[in-house]
Order: sequence, then structure tokens, then C-alpha cells
Amino acid sequence: MELAKIVVYVPITHADKVREAAGKAGAGKLGNYEFCSFSCTGTGRFLPTKGANPYIGQVGKSEEVAEERIEFTCEKRLLKKVVKAIKSVHPYEEVALDIYKLEN
Repeated sequence: MELAKIVVYVPITHADKVREAAGKAGAGKLGNYEFCSFSCTGTGRFLPTKGANPYIGQVGKSEEVAEERIEFTCEKRLLKKVVKAIKSVHPYEEVALDIYKLEN
């Protein structure tokens, strides 16, 4: 089975929704366990520019937000489904999301 790791950054207020959606879509399965993830907190920074519709902040003003970095493993065949589920509950119009191929 080919696995990938999904990393997503989300405001702390929406972290539980993202974990639940990803888990329901099949992310976070490790052996006989489901909904497995790892999180750490930090500060997200961004500057919305003309044409942006920010969930937090305003165009032309730098913003800082308390965010969680959430990591899940995911079967490669489920990636599109899991990413779609994450984006459906994530509040940002542009979701910071990374996908890594796992060699193990």
C-alpha cells in the first residue's frame, strides 16, 4: 500500500473540524487505529492583497493567526477524497496544504 503524508495549517478554531473531516475521508489509519494525527501550534502570517477575500484580517493589512499544523498519513488512492474533505471545512479561501510521498 502506497502512503502519503498530508500536512495542513488551520486556525485553531477549526482544527477539530479538519481532523474529523480528514478522518472520515480515510486519513489517519495506522494498523488497527483510525483518526490518527499529530498537531503542533504556531503563528501563521499573511498579507491579503487586492482581490483576496480573507476569512481573517483585511486586504492590505498584515495578519497573524494562531494556527495548528496537523499531519495525517493517508493511502495514496484516497488523497483526492481527503483533500476535498479538508477543503470543505477549512475556513481559508487558500488552504496551505502539503503532500509528501512516504518511502516506508
